[in-house]
Order: sequence, then C-alpha cells, then structure tokens
Amino acid sequence: MTSALSAEPLRVVAVVGSVRAPSKTTALVELVLQTLAARTATETRLIELHTLGPAFTGAAEREQAGADVEDALRAVEGADLVIAATPVFRGSYTGLFKHFFDLVDQYGLAAKPVLLAATGGSDRHALVIEHAMRPLFGFLQAWTAPAGIYLSSGDFDGTTILNPEVYERVEMAVADVVPVARALANIRSHNAVPV
Repeated sequence: MTSALSAEPLRVVAVVGSVRAPSKTTALVELVLQTLAARTATETRLIELHTLGPAFTGAAEREQAGADVEDALRAVEGADLVIAATPVFRGSYTGLFKHFFDLVDQYGLAAKPVLLAATGGSDRHALVIEHAMRPLFGFLQAWTAPAGIYLSSGDFDGTTILNPEVYERVEMAVADVVPVARALANIRSHNAVPV
C-alpha cells in the first residue's frame, strides 16, 4: 500500500480575489498551501486575479480573454483541488472573484473539491462563506469542503497571521478536504480515456 506522500501530487490551484497586494487573503491562502504540502504531495499554483490585468477585466466572455487568463481558467478546471479565497467587499466576494468564476466553464468545477476561504474587517462578515460563496459553488456543482476558513482583521498584524487558533482551523479544513480530493483524483485518473 502506498502512502499519501508517495501518491501522485494533488494539483492544487488557489484563486485569490484580492484587488491589490500585499493581501491578507493571499497570506491566508499561502498558509493553507503550506499546510496542504505538509500533509500530502502537491503541485500548487497561486492565481492572484488583480495581476491578470485588462485582458481579464475587459473580457465580457471567455473568448475575449487573453492567453494568460485562458491558462488560469484551464488550470482551475484541471485542478484536483481548488482553493477559492476572497476578501469581503460590501458583504460579499469581490467583483474580480465573481468575474473569474463567471468565465469558468459551466461544468468545469462539477464534482471538484473546493475549499472556501475569506477575510474581512470584522467577525460580522464571517457568514460570507455560507451566504455568498457556498451558493456560487453550489451552482457550479462543485463539492465544497464542510469547513470554510474565515479570518478577520484582528487575526493579523499587517499580513502576518497572529491568532494561533487560525492554524487549528486551517489544519481541520485541510484534514477534511484532502481525502476527498485524493479519492476524486483517483477516480478521474482511472476513468481517463487514453488519447
């Protein structure tokens, strides 16, 4: 029997909907990626949406998006696990975040594990994961991990995470999602049609 560390690496793609850098949301995602890498073999890619520029923001439809945007969309659609993270803006995800997932193929995330994460100014925004993010990914037919991760400004000093409880929450969320991501990746690899 092979261990999880000797298995094929999980292809993990993190999408961060922050509108600028440095970003608390990116800091949270980097912690999640480190925690994943400590638990199982991974190949990771971090997509910070604000870096995609006018070829992304000016695309009303996917066919209008530039090559870099298409590459990012394909990476998400081909991932074994997606980390979807956004700062809270006016009670919901950012416009960049929604625009990106509007361009993802309608079935590109079907049955794909997605770990939801968000940051906000206070704990009053903590339900953004349940009331805004989870319905969006439900529409896309993704499998959202039961535990989302929400951090408020009080958990940070700048972009440094100070609250020790955050590490426990991240560990719990990762422990929930890794077995599902591995199982679904194995099913996909066994059902792949040879070219």
